[in-house]
Amino acid sequence: MKKAPVWLFFSALLLACGASLGRQRSGEAAELAPPWGRISASVAARANPYEGRTEAILAGRKLFRRHCTECHGADARGQGKAPDLLSPVVQEASPGTLLWFLKNGDLKEGMPSWSRLPDERLWQIITYLKTLRANQSGLR
Repeated sequence: MKKAPVWLFFSALLLACGASLGRQRSGEAAELAPPWGRISASVAARANPYEGRTEAILAGRKLFRRHCTECHGADARGQGKAPDLLSPVVQEASPGTLLWFLKNGDLKEGMPSWSRLPDERLWQIITYLKTLRANQSGLR
C-alpha cells in the first residue's frame, strides 16, 4: 500500500519537470517548430515571383511593419511566444513553404492565418523576410 504514494510522487515530479521544460524564460523568443511535414512537395517547391525585386522588398517591409511587428518585433527577432524570423528554420525554408504557413497559420502556436491578404502581399512579405538574414542589423 505504501507503493501508491511513491508512484504518485514520481508521477507528479515527472509532470512538473515536463511543464518546466515547456516554459521559456521571460524576454526570450520562442523557437519555431516547423509544421513543414504537413506541406506537400509541390507546394513547398513554389517559387517566389517577386524574389529579389526592390519594390517587393520595400512593400514587404511596409506590410511586415503593419502586420507582423506586434508579435515578432520590429527587428523580427521574436518576442514572447513568437519565433525569431532570422532563425535558420525560417530563413532556410522554401518560399512556397513560407507562403503556405502565412496562409494557414498555426493557431495552436499563436500564429494567425493571413489568408485574407492576397498572394501578392504574402509574397512581398516573404521577399522581405528573405532579405533579413543578409541584413542582420534589422529593419530600417
